[in-house]
Amino acid sequence: MADTIKVLLVDDHQVVRRGLRTFLEVQDDIEVVGEAADGAEGVALADELQPDVILMDVKMPGMDGVEALRKLRELDHRARVLVVTSFTEQRTVIPALRAGAAGYVYKDIDPDALAGAIRSVHAGHVLLQPEVAGALLSQEEGGTGAGRAGSLTEREREVLGLIADGRANREIARALVLSEKTVKTHVSNILMKLDLADRTQAALWAVRHGLSG
Repeated sequence: MADTIKVLLVDDHQVVRRGLRTFLEVQDDIEVVGEAADGAEGVALADELQPDVILMDVKMPGMDGVEALRKLRELDHRARVLVVTSFTEQRTVIPALRAGAAGYVYKDIDPDALAGAIRSVHAGHVLLQPEVAGALLSQEEGGTGAGRAGSLTEREREVLGLIADGRANREIARALVLSEKTVKTHVSNILMKLDLADRTQAALWAVRHGLSG
């Protein structure tokens, strides 16, 4: 099926992987293409199998999920990573999002909701549990980002809207007919003007202020 979402499972617990595979294999539009027991194996399989979405645990022996996310970002991998974990502490959540996770959900998520989350991040959206989004928005409000929308140029507002839609710099460049270098400059200017730390905060800021698609 042309529209099938290819999923890679990365979790050190075989029982968890088996449970995820059993559920996901009954979804008409989702195909589990592989499994990995740690971050290093996950990165290697991502390169080999080219999944659309990776379900990644955070705490794993060897290379953990955060380090694997950083490695995937270094490699400019196209896969969207949805963190599926039992860890709820901000000290675990925030690094994963900063490393490039497209979403963060807990292992007690309803199975149908998980399938919906996979479809959502595959479509380019940032997906967070309400309490995770709340924590990040609280951080954002603690800075000086709010109230600075007027400092953005029209082009920067367009770029920010596409960031909120989950677009990578390459995709933004294509959509706006710009060079990727120019897009990177716009992103840096946006973060500086809004006093935000990263793209995740920028995406949440855009959603909060009505700049997302």
